[in-house]
Amino acid sequence: MAKVLELMQPVLEAAVLRGVYALPRPVRRLIAGSPVRLDGQELALDAQLLLKLLKLSGRDGLSGVTPEAARAGMRRSTKLTGGPRLSDVVAADRRIPADGGDLAARLYRPRDLTEPGPLLVYFHGGGWVIGDLDSHDDLCRFLAKHAGIRVLSVDYRLAPEHPFPAALDDCVAAYRYAADNATELGSRPESIAVGGDSAGGNLAASVALHATRSGLVRPVFQLLIYPAVDATTRRRSRELFGDGFLLTDRDMNWFMDHYAPDAADRYDPRLSVLLADDLSGLPPACVVTAGFDPLRDEGEAYAQRLAESGVPVVTRRFPDLIHGFVNLRPIGTRFQEALFEIVGTLRAGLELQRV
Repeated sequence: MAKVLELMQPVLEAAVLRGVYALPRPVRRLIAGSPVRLDGQELALDAQLLLKLLKLSGRDGLSGVTPEAARAGMRRSTKLTGGPRLSDVVAADRRIPADGGDLAARLYRPRDLTEPGPLLVYFHGGGWVIGDLDSHDDLCRFLAKHAGIRVLSVDYRLAPEHPFPAALDDCVAAYRYAADNATELGSRPESIAVGGDSAGGNLAASVALHATRSGLVRPVFQLLIYPAVDATTRRRSRELFGDGFLLTDRDMNWFMDHYAPDAADRYDPRLSVLLADDLSGLPPACVVTAGFDPLRDEGEAYAQRLAESGVPVVTRRFPDLIHGFVNLRPIGTRFQEALFEIVGTLRAGLELQRV
């Protein structure tokens, strides 16, 4: 009986969460509390409500006592915030050969998409320590369905078992695999984009830089969602939003200590892409940030450097949202609205680069 109750608890918690979000707006506002305003921004009710519910449940941040505990927490959160599987998307698991061992991957395709077209190679977030194909399954299905493209999601090796640059090496290998097998994947080498969120945004930016400089086929586009791009500098947004907005200052230190325990590695431009000497010639980019995110300012600094280097870039701050909002689409309309806008930019960017 105890085992049954343990298995049922996430299901019950998910039902309660959806029940709360289905309440009338005035009731949700009463639960969430007075509006949160900071740095000239007002936090979206959907985001504030989630933060309040997390606080009431005793959860704070994304890290854990151990990496295993943090990964278990991520899996639990995915079950809580996940919704019905999006229809009309076909997914197939794959294996990608890499020097560190075969990588798990998942290829998504809209069911009615039969002609060759763009392929987005996507790297999940999670501080290089947590996250997997399942934690970002809903997001990748959403991108595939509403952008009308194929998405290849990559499960790279995680720290601390595999510290920097293992994750990047895997992502480069996955991008090379996609380019070498583009036809079989339903695309062409000249139609492959890279994307990712948070740590995945870091990996996507670094893969784009590596491919451009090393002679690999350059990605046609880069989708960078609240990317981590500088492990060397504390910016104002980290001081403002480092506590109480899901991703905490403590989390960021914890993740980096596991991924790059040698402080010297944090100055490596393969990790701190913002420090690269030359960003010219990189693919067009969409850089997305969230207003209440400690990573906000470094992402926008990277977008500015891209623009100054002559790279076409669209910078979009969602001033009312928090880090991680793309994984929260099933529970709050504001999260989904933002994701639809991101998809629109991705579609436009790929269409403009179509060859």
